[in-house]
Amino acid sequence: MEASHLSGHDMMITSPEQLLGALNWRYATKKFNASALIPAELWNTLETALVLAPSSFGLQPWKFVVVTDPQVKAQLVPHSWGQSQPADCSHMVVFAVKTGLDQGHVDQFLARQIEVRGGSLEALAGYRGMMLGSLQKAADAGYLDVWQTHQLYIALGQFMTAAALLGVDTCPMEGIAPVEYDRILGLTDSGYKTVVACAAGYRADDDKYASQKKVRFPVSEVVKHV
Repeated sequence: MEASHLSGHDMMITSPEQLLGALNWRYATKKFNASALIPAELWNTLETALVLAPSSFGLQPWKFVVVTDPQVKAQLVPHSWGQSQPADCSHMVVFAVKTGLDQGHVDQFLARQIEVRGGSLEALAGYRGMMLGSLQKAADAGYLDVWQTHQLYIALGQFMTAAALLGVDTCPMEGIAPVEYDRILGLTDSGYKTVVACAAGYRADDDKYASQKKVRFPVSEVVKHV
């Protein structure tokens, strides 16, 4: 049976216990084992998880800059409040937003949709108009880039969850200097701006935070049923 014909229950490929186990195992890794690298095949899977992340209208207003060059990673440390994760992790992912999303990007997305699904631009004219109208409304109100920036955090969350399920450690990092990251990574004046970063790799054996229990408010305090 084709996957598209299966119900959500039939498609369950991990158990609730396994999922919660992975999420409880995950923590913001403070110290990575600098000699432990993520295997290429495993990393390719995580890159695909990034590509598969959902976004508003499916417009994918982002670029994921993967940094593995030791010299470049070391340059990021002074612009990360001196934190060592960028240098010691296996792969440093920088999430950059595409600014000033416009008609050109929408048309590029629709061309890709037609390539993948078939159809014609004429048939998508209404959808195109709706997207352009929403983007223009956001631009006129001054929150277009803010709206698109929010999409990056959806991708970040998916990346971290996928990594946890594959036994890869991560550390999301907002304590960075985006302008300096842009300079080091060649993003300045590229139409993309650094928003957040995430170090990925494997925890060091002596990272004391690995064994600490998670501190979370009770479900009854943070979940409301209506």
